[in-house]
Amino acid sequence: MKKLTTSLVLLFLLTACSEEQQNKISRLGVSWLEGNYKVTYADGEHVKSWIVHDGKVTSEADKGYYYFWVEENGKKMYVQTPIGRSYIEEIN
Repeated sequence: MKKLTTSLVLLFLLTACSEEQQNKISRLGVSWLEGNYKVTYADGEHVKSWIVHDGKVTSEADKGYYYFWVEENGKKMYVQTPIGRSYIEEIN
């Protein structure tokens, strides 16, 4: 009975949150991902992708950005993309 009551209270609180608040809550769960990822930034017709090999993709939820290091043309580059317009896919 106690679990049911707790679940109902949590469900009520979550549905009472605005969409923006729910997005902020979901971003808090991700601080970093380690492995191989394809990160894509998409804003209208502008789409840019990067491949992160054996690295980390870190989020800074307070500022709303993902950041990571990639290697392009033999140079290491620091990349920062907005969380709201970025997609992360795990690759093998």
